[in-house]
Amino acid sequence: MPAPVSIIIPTLNASGELPAALEHLMEGLAAGLIRELVVSDGGSNDETRAIAHSAGAEWISGAASRGGQLRRGCAAARGSWLLVLHADTHMEPGWAAAVAQHLQDGQGRPAYFRLRFRAKGLMPALVAGWANLRSRLFGLPYGDQALLIRRDMYEAAGGYPDQPLMEDVALVRRLTGLTALPCAALTSAARYQRAGWLRRGGRNLWTLMRYFLGVKPERLAKAYSK
Repeated sequence: MPAPVSIIIPTLNASGELPAALEHLMEGLAAGLIRELVVSDGGSNDETRAIAHSAGAEWISGAASRGGQLRRGCAAARGSWLLVLHADTHMEPGWAAAVAQHLQDGQGRPAYFRLRFRAKGLMPALVAGWANLRSRLFGLPYGDQALLIRRDMYEAAGGYPDQPLMEDVALVRRLTGLTALPCAALTSAARYQRAGWLRRGGRNLWTLMRYFLGVKPERLAKAYSK
């Protein structure tokens, strides 16, 4: 019987982050969980493709759009479960046991990991704390928390929409029974450190509110990238 989980990672010039992300997935191989690794690229011109190939990943290439890349990657995956994570996310040690337990006892529900930043201090803890509270109260984990979802449930929800921003929110809003796993996704703090923790956090919240108010993802993406 093949391993149940396909790992899907969207990339764009991710050579600086991807090797460490892959290293933190190794315990899943040892546990017999991982069937395959699918890297869905948006046109990298660095060493991302060589790194993916050296890891034995299936390489999918297309236009640079997070939603489109994830949609193509999930369509190519063959596992009965999909684990979607970002290239700058490190799975916390013990993640494979948490996933195996969920596959056994989670009644097929979709799941996500608690967010932690790879940075120390009050602000990283506060921002991550808010993200985890938002996920628990409103069922809105973001993509940097990694999403574990059964393939048939993913397809029934319509999958990731091909849009450049808020593709993760669009999908999880169509899911029920989201469960927090007792393990963390350790995410890069680089964007927050460059922009400032309060500024970046406020900007993310404002972007989410505008999305809920009906602003097009393409318009949000232009403002978000400035």
